[in-house]
Amino acid sequence: MTNTTPANKAEPSALAIEARAVSKHFGALRAVDGVDLSIARGEIFGLIGHNGAGKSTLFKMMLGLIAPSSGQITVNGVAVQGADFRTARRAIGYLPENVVLYDNLSGLETLRFFARLKGAPLAQCQPTLERVGLAHAGPRPVREYSKGMRQRLGFAQALLGNPQVLFLDEPTNGLDPQAIRDFYATLRGLSQQGVTIVITSHILAELQERVGRLGIMASGKLQAVGTVHALREQMNLALTVTAELTPQGLVAAQQKVLRLPGVTCTSAPGGLRVQCPRERKIEVLAALSSLGSEVRDLQVQEASLEDVFLGFAD
Repeated sequence: MTNTTPANKAEPSALAIEARAVSKHFGALRAVDGVDLSIARGEIFGLIGHNGAGKSTLFKMMLGLIAPSSGQITVNGVAVQGADFRTARRAIGYLPENVVLYDNLSGLETLRFFARLKGAPLAQCQPTLERVGLAHAGPRPVREYSKGMRQRLGFAQALLGNPQVLFLDEPTNGLDPQAIRDFYATLRGLSQQGVTIVITSHILAELQERVGRLGIMASGKLQAVGTVHALREQMNLALTVTAELTPQGLVAAQQKVLRLPGVTCTSAPGGLRVQCPRERKIEVLAALSSLGSEVRDLQVQEASLEDVFLGFAD
């Protein structure tokens, strides 16, 4: 089983982000409470949690926007509270959850404004608009942009300056399915180039197959870190096998699978729905496969990321 503790990550030279015993207190409120986290260069890392779990506070500390009450954070080897971080921040891109833009500027003017702030070449602005699918809208004022177009423009400003680390907070708000697919394709390409990406989202189904590892936060603490597969195994969540069967096969299937410990069966359209512990999966599939032509179809459904999240966060 994959180890899900953050301590066994890559060697320090390969780390893009490292947090050690990081806490942030607002009076009696412990918004972030003793977080340890290591994120490797080129990794796409998802950070999930309920509202108020501490995700945004941790994000802001990683960006150097607020200081930790205790502990230390380094990004690209530079301490976020150190004298050198102001310069190092130019290698960081950030897309906040709520993108605020100047309505009277055009899309291209908006990128030129941010490029000047970041010290990025103005020549990057038009190609970056093209990269996010807004080349046609560059001359138009932002007040004419849809919510999805504003979100893509916000992503474009985060990409200016070829950042080595990207922090993306709810980045797919307002995007249609094709735009979401294009967005994650861009992230994969950036990751392959060594860019480290930290992303938060409430749309867990989006993240499930698109991040390398996940961190689950609750009550200011990092409850678990690992791949979706490793977290499923750690929670030992049941999986579901749905079998489409002939009428004769239905009776035989119930007799076979119900003999197995911890297995339950319910009726499903055209067959049977079997819930079983992970360690019984092969036995269940073997029992059903032994029925031969009485089985018309088999589907195995793992616990979703939502199930995993709720198991750790509750």
